[in-house]
Amino acid sequence: MSDFLIYSGYLVLLINLILYSFSFFRKEKANGFFVIYLAFAFVMQISMEILYHLHMNNLFLVNVFIIGQTILLGLFYNSIFKLKTQKKFVLISLSIALLILAIQFIMDWNQFLRFNLFEITLTSLLVVVFALIHFYNMLSESKKYYYISISVIFYLLTSTVLFLIGNLTHNLSNEFKFLSWELNALLIVVYYLFILYDWKKSTQKNLVN
Repeated sequence: MSDFLIYSGYLVLLINLILYSFSFFRKEKANGFFVIYLAFAFVMQISMEILYHLHMNNLFLVNVFIIGQTILLGLFYNSIFKLKTQKKFVLISLSIALLILAIQFIMDWNQFLRFNLFEITLTSLLVVVFALIHFYNMLSESKKYYYISISVIFYLLTSTVLFLIGNLTHNLSNEFKFLSWELNALLIVVYYLFILYDWKKSTQKNLVN
């Protein structure tokens, strides 16, 4: 079941990358930073999968993915915000978060080779704040990237909670740990499906216009 969910997530992510890339290069209707994010996510997911099958430690790639995801989604929201104060907030908060993580890695480089819960929590909550600001803006603006923002908030919050619970209950049975990973795999599929749905809705809107 878990393999089915994992590979389903890869498939939906690839479909998203193709569709959003087509919209960007042919119709110029997709955000460039978001297309780069999808490409980055796909490369990272496949790379982590390859290392896993080679029985090699892929946790450093997990950290690379988390940091890269935060930067690219931060730049995505920065690009769609119109107020200078909001743009400055994104850039400043991103810089502070990266500085904090850099200090952590300098003090203990091994953190970069481990499952870093502090990093996951910090970066996830930061991107969730960006998405919530976008929701606030949509009260007076068009609801562009509405479902993307819903998926970002839903996935990052729920996956972070799952990781925290998994860490706090590391002494429980392997069956419970396996269940948490299956739930996370399901959340990823739902996350990518929401992104796909946002593309569908935006495409329909453009056809109507």
